[in-house]
Amino acid sequence: MPVAIITGASKGLGRALAEVLAARGWDLVLDARTAEVLKETAAAVAEHGTRVEALAGDVVDAGHRAALVAAAWRLGGCDLLVSNASALGAEPLVPLEELALDGLRRALEVNVVAALGLVQEALPLLRAAPAGAVVTLSSDAAAEAYPTWGGYGASKAALDQLAAVLGEEEPGLRVWAVDPGDMATDLYAAAVPEDGNARPEPAGVAPAFLRLLDERPASGRYAAPALLEVR
Repeated sequence: MPVAIITGASKGLGRALAEVLAARGWDLVLDARTAEVLKETAAAVAEHGTRVEALAGDVVDAGHRAALVAAAWRLGGCDLLVSNASALGAEPLVPLEELALDGLRRALEVNVVAALGLVQEALPLLRAAPAGAVVTLSSDAAAEAYPTWGGYGASKAALDQLAAVLGEEEPGLRVWAVDPGDMATDLYAAAVPEDGNARPEPAGVAPAFLRLLDERPASGRYAAPALLEVR
């Protein structure tokens, strides 16, 4: 069975992706910082009959990243790496004038440095896979200028560039940066707690990622709403 590593997998989009992949028979290595929530998610995902390794930890920790890849190796390899774990830099978001530099460093460490570190750790397994792929989670804030979203957007723009270069350097892989669009997640609620507008649930966005896996388009940046359109 194919094997995927998903970071930030205890809830939100990470959990939704774990659910849809498990339903297709994928074995999974799941990461999140909160052990108890991750344990509950892993138990629910395992009900699909798939093998699930749940490792609580912080992706900025090199030892934790190595443990995630080692767990994938024990399951048979790594066919897909999803860098979904993200940090905002400030909760709630604030203008750049007020953004603590330590918050910006945290966003860059989680969203960019750790994502690259995990790719580097997993590359031998990804290259050996019949159809290896990397998915990085982008945001419209990476391409558009929104007040208070500067630090987070800058980190996601940097991640987009890393994904684009990785796609050029690793032609045997597929490297997709995916903007999932608006979603009802804890991350968004922490970013803009006063926004009470209804937003799509992550479960409705997850099929966009399945389309990438099914059709394997060229490496590049994709928007989930466009992938969900009927052709």
